Amino acid sequence: MRFFSTIVAALAVVYGASAVDVQKSVIVSFPSETTDDIVNRAKDDIRKAGGIITHEYQLIKGFAAKAPQKILETVSAWSAEYHAVIEEDQIVQAQTNSS
Repeated sequence: MRFFSTIVAALAVVYGASAVDVQKSVIVSFPSETTDDIVNRAKDDIRKAGGIITHEYQLIKGFAAKAPQKILETVSAWSAEYHAVIEEDQIVQAQTNSS
């Protein structure tokens, strides 16, 4: 019986170690009047959670990142006060109808 509980405990540890938060590619943008401190706080929080900043935009106040879903929810909650927009990064295609 003790052997069985040891196996169950070991499997639980292995499962917990392998359970990784889902990574999402996102674009985070802020209104132009947002201070750089707020934008940098968002980037720092994402990096601390194991995410990476993949691009920093120059024309808009924002950045692209690949980050765990949980930290995106956290950043979204505190940055709502600053009207940040967090949206999934995706490919956009334009088609023309040439008939």
